Amino acid sequence: MCSNDNPSIVTAPLIAAQIEAESGWDPNAKSSQGAEGLSQFTPATWTTVIPGSAPPEPYGQDEDGNTTPSPYDPPDAIMAQARYDCYLSRLVNDELKSGAVQGDPLDLTLASYNAGPDAVKRAGGVPKIVETQGYVQRIRQLLAKYTASMPTTTQGGGTFGAQVIKAAEQWLGTPYSWGGGGIDGPGFGTAQGAFTKGFDCSSLVQYSVYQASGDKLIIPRVSEDQVNAGQEVSRNDMQPGDVIGFATKGSGDYSHIAIYIGNGQIVHAPHTGDVVKISNLSDFQDKDWEIRRFG
Repeated sequence: MCSNDNPSIVTAPLIAAQIEAESGWDPNAKSSQGAEGLSQFTPATWTTVIPGSAPPEPYGQDEDGNTTPSPYDPPDAIMAQARYDCYLSRLVNDELKSGAVQGDPLDLTLASYNAGPDAVKRAGGVPKIVETQGYVQRIRQLLAKYTASMPTTTQGGGTFGAQVIKAAEQWLGTPYSWGGGGIDGPGFGTAQGAFTKGFDCSSLVQYSVYQASGDKLIIPRVSEDQVNAGQEVSRNDMQPGDVIGFATKGSGDYSHIAIYIGNGQIVHAPHTGDVVKISNLSDFQDKDWEIRRFG
């Protein structure tokens, strides 16, 4: 994800783990210290120019085309977080080489995100700050959770199911928009989703299958039709990348749909006011399921 000497430090699982720790996936979160959004940026850091960027660019940029960079806008926040993590990992790598700091590169990067890079340099490593040490430990624990949710790919670019998951997970943190989104990505919806750019549950599934197919397979738009398309799969034969419809309002009414990512977890767009996120499949254990496979 980063074009520096530590390309493996900043990954999608790391970004997801930090978001859970920073805001609990709440795009409207604001701390008592004024940190804002999914990734808890302060206004000062949000507008800071990335050192060495040419032309000069701030961490916070407009990623969804609404012309206004905002830490409360999940696409803007997530990419800003990646830029900041990449800068910190590059800085840590340079300081490790010079001997200015000692320790694990990931721990030092996380400590820099929490306490600031100056605090890490002054301490010569992870500062002896209870909050910072706890933050590093928590991200490590959450990182294992999100890494476990990543599919195992095969040679030649991975399985179709892995590509479905990859397409969906790139939009983690994107707002739910009723009627919004489609094969081209997030979009404005209708009714309660009219002023929100994002995905609903079925558009996220439709988009992900379309992307995984190389823009060749367009499945039905709504969940009630999606559960009747593709290949039927039993619970015992379910694999990562399969699509699961849930009868949330009673037998036969498949009003919600998600993508199975393995290890008892799904990625989905839950409901108005929420965001695309990873949840436990056990949350739907008491519902009727309809499982489909595409590709």
